[in-house]
Amino acid sequence: MQAHHKTIASELKVAEKQVTATINLLDEGATVPFISRYRKELTGSLDEVQVAAIRDRMQQLRDLDKRREAILKSMTELGKLTPELEKQINEAETISLLEDIYLPYKPKRKTRASMAKEKGLEPLALQIFEQGSFNLETTADQFIDIENGVSSLDEALAGARDIIAEMISENAEARTKMRHYFQEKAEFKAEVIKGKEEEGIKYKDYFEWTEPVKTAASHRVLAMRRGEKELILRLDALPPQEDAISILENQFITANNAAAKQVQQALEDGYKRLLEPAMETELRVLTKQKADEEAIRVFAENARQLLLAAPMGQKNVLAIDPGFRTGCKVVCLDKQGQLLENTAIYPHTGQGNVKNAEFTIEQLCKKYDIEAIAIGNGTAGRETEAFVRSLNLPHVTIVMVNESGASIYSASEVAREEFPTQDITVRGAVSIGRRLMDPLAELVKIDPKSIGVGQYQHDVDQNKLQQSLDDTVISAVNAVGVELNTASKQILAYVSGLGPTLAQNIVDYRNTNGAFKNRESLKKVPRLGDKAYEQAAGFLRIRNAENVLDTSGVHPERYAVVDKMAKDLGTTVSALMKDTQLQKQIKLQQYVTNEIGLPTLTDILKELAKPGRDPREQFEAFSFTDGVNSISDLRIGMKLPGIVTNITNFGAFVDIGVHQDGLVHTSQLANRFIANPNEVVKVHQKVEVTVMEVDEARKRISLSMKTEETPRPKTEREKPKDNRPKQDFKPNNQKQNFKPRNEPKDADGDLQEKLAKLKGMFK
Repeated sequence: MQAHHKTIASELKVAEKQVTATINLLDEGATVPFISRYRKELTGSLDEVQVAAIRDRMQQLRDLDKRREAILKSMTELGKLTPELEKQINEAETISLLEDIYLPYKPKRKTRASMAKEKGLEPLALQIFEQGSFNLETTADQFIDIENGVSSLDEALAGARDIIAEMISENAEARTKMRHYFQEKAEFKAEVIKGKEEEGIKYKDYFEWTEPVKTAASHRVLAMRRGEKELILRLDALPPQEDAISILENQFITANNAAAKQVQQALEDGYKRLLEPAMETELRVLTKQKADEEAIRVFAENARQLLLAAPMGQKNVLAIDPGFRTGCKVVCLDKQGQLLENTAIYPHTGQGNVKNAEFTIEQLCKKYDIEAIAIGNGTAGRETEAFVRSLNLPHVTIVMVNESGASIYSASEVAREEFPTQDITVRGAVSIGRRLMDPLAELVKIDPKSIGVGQYQHDVDQNKLQQSLDDTVISAVNAVGVELNTASKQILAYVSGLGPTLAQNIVDYRNTNGAFKNRESLKKVPRLGDKAYEQAAGFLRIRNAENVLDTSGVHPERYAVVDKMAKDLGTTVSALMKDTQLQKQIKLQQYVTNEIGLPTLTDILKELAKPGRDPREQFEAFSFTDGVNSISDLRIGMKLPGIVTNITNFGAFVDIGVHQDGLVHTSQLANRFIANPNEVVKVHQKVEVTVMEVDEARKRISLSMKTEETPRPKTEREKPKDNRPKQDFKPNNQKQNFKPRNEPKDADGDLQEKLAKLKGMFK
């Protein structure tokens, strides 16, 4: 097991002792947020990403060990385990290599080779495979056995070739060579299935498409696979067949005689019938895994940014779930997000109804001292926003809110439990209002896959996606911290060390005994033991607590050191947390011990300065351009404000208020080459875009975030020296106006990132 620690340390470029400490903590039940936040001395200050990477890689290696043990056991039972094979199995570093070694001995269903062996043709096959000097026909004649089903010379040789073909296809060295060859030289070839052209119009760019597997972008891999799954595309992932056969010939053809010709035939058959399909399947699995990992990474990063979007905070909010014919559902929420009143208005169905709607909104705003109005961005959202803004309500902030997933929440068990007597439209409106107040607290109530920031989420490995999103939500919740006395059981469940059962127990205890007055009283919660308390306490906050440190991110196990700091300065902890000058007098070095180092002490000092600080950005109100409500309102060249809703490897999607997000391709994100869109934009970021192209039929909008460049004055050295007519002159170190040929578009996106790479070459 220690060898695994060394392997992980080498792969992740960290010290082996950091890996060992991290794995020990994980095995003891510590969570990723707890380890990265409160055990920095042990791990050498590894962050959450590194801790999670160690956890995941260790699990992979343990799974490899389990498979190794199963194979050794099977080989022993089969009586096939030799010292040489045992050594190879124990030294195999990947599942692929392990399975290659095991393949020739693995119990399998009937094959052409196994049937030939049953006819007694294996000795003939082995003799032919050696390619020695012997009379092939005379030797093969000896294996004709009508009773065993070998009635002719041709049948004997055919059976022998079947055995040789399987031997070649199961040879570990050959499979390793082919695996490498496929990874380096295979190409994806996609083409439309005849008759599916109209049905699969969104895959038009892949109707005749070829590109190297090695460089295929993850979003294109997933798009092609989806098209194949929907029976629109036919997809292959193969290298040139001739070169593959040549590689095998170099390994297996050792003579130039009749036997070698039989081996040649078997080799070609074995490649086409067995090895090529196996390697293609394996390559498709590998590329799918890589595409999944990248898609999941992008999805998780988007989800994290959305979860950590700026909260408006505790305000009296009126929330509207818009609609045309069915009207708009209106709810009023207090500062804690509790439902006060609900009704419906019909501002889009006639003049009389408009007047009633105006009166209703104005009266509700007065009655509940409304400070903000949240409007869902779905159907009728922009029209409803225009209606509300026309009321000119004083001192009321009006905000469009992304309602993705609100309908899922409203029909969920969580929503039914919260509002058992209300219908789904009321629940949906409440969710919209609460998202404005605190996006994180509300979004944790729904499946992360439904919060509207993913692409291909239904195409990727669902278990890996769930693990990644769970990690993301846990990280976000613990980074912000949770108010113990007001948090829902859904958000409490994501706190380090808790989970659904303890979260419910905390809520039940709170309902029975009243608000928690200090962290220590958490230990009275049923089934919340010392380990859970250790993991959770630092992430739970208690406003107006008896101990002022309970409002901070300082862990209770470190309260004593803070008490000592205050005592050494002749003050109280409460006074110390309010006085920045006193904090500056703390000499951290004098509090270093064997257990507490400078990383933890530095964190403590930051908490004293800003106890329980919220890492999220400050909320800023935003509004779309008036009069631009649908895709038909767009014109080329328009400059519009927008909000980034989703980020992919090929660009960012931006909501400009027309019910259809536009795409800013990576090549249009900035006036410089952008390799990763996250360098420039974040989910929920406010941006200004220019409309570049509008395709109403396909509902595609191309946008740009590039700014207009003002040409700098040319220097004397750059100006032409002769009397020829003036012309544009660009020295070699200037940006060239190079226009590469048009690249195909992605099924769910726009231009491919190849365009960006090409442009980057000329920067």
